[in-house]
Amino acid sequence: MPDREWLIPALSRGILESAMDAIITVDEAHRVVLFNAAAEQVFGVAQSEALGSPLERFIPERYRAAHAQHMRQFGATGTSSRRMGHQRIVAGLRANGEEFPIDASISQITERGQHFYTVILRDVSQRVQAAEALARSEARLRGILDSAMDAIVTVDERQHILLFNAAAERVFRCSREEAIGAPLWRFIPERFRGAHGGHVERFGETGTSSRRMGASRIVMGLRTNGEEFPIDASISQIEDHGHRFFTVILRDVTERVRAERALRDSREEIKEMALAANSVREQEKSRIARELHDELGQALTALKIDVVWMKQNLSAPTAELASKLTEMQLLVDGTVAATRRISADLRPLILDDLGLAAAAEWLVQNFTQRTGVACELVIAAGLELGEPHATSFFRVLQESLTNIARHARATQVEVTLDREGEHVTLTVRDNGVGFDMDAPRRAGAFGLRGVRERATLLGGEVAIESAPGKGTRVELRL
Repeated sequence: MPDREWLIPALSRGILESAMDAIITVDEAHRVVLFNAAAEQVFGVAQSEALGSPLERFIPERYRAAHAQHMRQFGATGTSSRRMGHQRIVAGLRANGEEFPIDASISQITERGQHFYTVILRDVSQRVQAAEALARSEARLRGILDSAMDAIVTVDERQHILLFNAAAERVFRCSREEAIGAPLWRFIPERFRGAHGGHVERFGETGTSSRRMGASRIVMGLRTNGEEFPIDASISQIEDHGHRFFTVILRDVTERVRAERALRDSREEIKEMALAANSVREQEKSRIARELHDELGQALTALKIDVVWMKQNLSAPTAELASKLTEMQLLVDGTVAATRRISADLRPLILDDLGLAAAAEWLVQNFTQRTGVACELVIAAGLELGEPHATSFFRVLQESLTNIARHARATQVEVTLDREGEHVTLTVRDNGVGFDMDAPRRAGAFGLRGVRERATLLGGEVAIESAPGKGTRVELRL
């Protein structure tokens, strides 16, 4: 028994001195009777100096009266222990006058008719600073989120909303209080809900941190009034403490989609008008060409016959008259040739009468005759095209050969008309001087632009390849 009586106090002293928390015991007069090593470190006061001093020495002055009152009330309760400042931060005072927050508990015992109070406390300066820094960071984040122009919504693994910023309130016309905790599908049109849940789950399985949503289609949102609207959105995911969270940043693109639709409709109208204008222009060219060829050509031919008849049937014409008749005959011949050339330039009748293949052969032969440049033509067997495609191919070939004659200084040209399934391709290649594709377009030069425009109107594609000294290749695919 004596050994035990000696051992227990020794163990108690060892525990007190090795404790990581400060331990202070005071008597009924609130004077310090126990002050462990951790308390020395926390308050910056030696044990010998602390013992016998009033407890208020370690309490900021503005809290001393209230603290003494709390101690008296606690002593009156008879409760053995309780947490101090569980609803607020309790402050301590170091020897250098520095105040610091503490977390503390108090207990009381009665020994030989006297009350003793023991306070166990911990300096929580770092914890409070971290909490304050976190609060400031969260406040800044809330400020950023609420000032963002795009709606930001975060959901948990069950796809229940955890974050709903001010822009989301405006976009979905739903208050934050009403949205928090609600399932995300509430803001998705019913016909898309099942697919959307699957998309999010599959995205979570990919491990990708973020991606664009609906890159190839319009994603739809649902306002609280039942109105559907198009959105542009991206989704990201993070994993924290074994839980996954998804954040969607979205923008209401109703006006943009409306503008794009209006622009698309306008382009379609312009395209239809341009096609109609081209058709009317070609019809008018065809009419004028045919009138030149038929009516004016026939009249000139008749006039030429009359001149020849006059030369043959005038008896003993004077030399002056014979010369004049010869000049008239030459003039009529030149006029007939010019009429045929103008008619063909407007629209060769062979295109309407015999089709694209014959018209392409005529155009290539005419090009070789005028320029002396060898031109090879290859046409797929049985190639027949209707309007407006035949005219488009003919005009592109005509424009390409004209450009070669004017600018290319080529010695060899290859023209190919080929069919692959439902696609027909015209390729014109020359070995001329070529040009710089990146060079600024000359003022008033619309040839290649006209080629592209013809392809666009018919939903086709044009590829143009050229480089200085490398020749030029023009390909039209319809």
